[in-house]
Amino acid sequence: MVPSRPHRGATNDHVAADGCYHFRSSSALRNPSPVDTQSLQALPVVLALEPVSGQVLPHLSLSRDEAAALAQHVARDLQTLIPQVLDSRLAVVGAWFDTVELLRPGFPVWATLDELAQRVPRGRTDHVVAFGSHQGQMPAPALQPASEFADGPMRLLPLSLLAPAALAAELSEQLELQLVGRGEAGALTADWLMRTLGIRLEHVRYLSRNDLLALTCVQYEHVNLAALWSLLETALLTPHREESVISAHGLALHYAQGTVRAQSPAQWLEAQQALSTTDDDGERRHAFAGLVFELRQYASLLDAHQLPWQLLAAPGHAVEVGPGYRVEALAAAVPEAGPPSLFAHEAPGLGIVTVTVAQHGTGGRAHVLAHGYPLQANALPGLLDWLAEHYGTSAELRTLGRVVLNARGRLGVPALTLH
Repeated sequence: MVPSRPHRGATNDHVAADGCYHFRSSSALRNPSPVDTQSLQALPVVLALEPVSGQVLPHLSLSRDEAAALAQHVARDLQTLIPQVLDSRLAVVGAWFDTVELLRPGFPVWATLDELAQRVPRGRTDHVVAFGSHQGQMPAPALQPASEFADGPMRLLPLSLLAPAALAAELSEQLELQLVGRGEAGALTADWLMRTLGIRLEHVRYLSRNDLLALTCVQYEHVNLAALWSLLETALLTPHREESVISAHGLALHYAQGTVRAQSPAQWLEAQQALSTTDDDGERRHAFAGLVFELRQYASLLDAHQLPWQLLAAPGHAVEVGPGYRVEALAAAVPEAGPPSLFAHEAPGLGIVTVTVAQHGTGGRAHVLAHGYPLQANALPGLLDWLAEHYGTSAELRTLGRVVLNARGRLGVPALTLH
């Protein structure tokens, strides 16, 4: 673990036995009460930054000295808002995260922060601990932000208030009451951040984790992903429960035992055919393309939140998992038929939505072996290579120009194409 250095101006500096620097600033927290590390409860908080449009943070993390300096500003802000903070310990991660990195099952960033902070000695200890980076690396992998999420409009610095059990309930209630209405960071804190980061900030405010959950819920509902939020909320807050939802496009999803299981697009299409009161293939093709686009959104966000998910095929059918794609196997190849070919179902604005593997069957009809779903922008080449190797055929792709349905309303390929 890389030690976090105390701010040079702090008083009562001390190095813990495990090599973790912690400090108490007499100007930030005056006359704190003793804290027994064995009975502390963690109350999660974030410091949220919204840079002016077009500006991005220059680094994903603060140095150890910078983290220690910021922690003193944070301590003063929170003490001003909630005097009971004096009787707790403040733990600060000197790194900036996206919402998807913080809202993951088990809340690993906060869990790691709390574990490191509780390693300080027992009894009367210093009341602020800050963890910064050394040569760009944070002291634990869970505290290292990912560069792929660095361009988000809001950056979040995680904090924890570690409070004695007798104080925790009252302090938690005060956090929920005070931060939502009065949570703007102090002027000195905002000024320090802008000078240190070299950017202008629209807003700097404190949020409880519950505030962050509520904000994310509203954001997902705004983009028609309320069903996704229901799954994620269950996984975060009540992971022992099960949750079933229907997406905006009618895709069935189920959460149980830490995993989301999603109905396959082909199975959804088959169910739609059974329920349909119209013979309009154009409408079904359009709906299918929209469903695959929605599945791409769900897959991307579930992966970002590190909530495992699976594609469910019909009983007896297998699903293969590859980087950015899924393959739904439907049937074995017919030995007497020719080699399989790969066919691309396309939709305006989406490009290739599904790749179907099919052989030339009796009478020119297609014998469909599998459907492959590219769910990420760069997944198609890997999907084609896997299909070609697995089915013993060329990776050459025959484009269909649209989503093709057979006479039973299922994904298929035109018989003429196979001649």
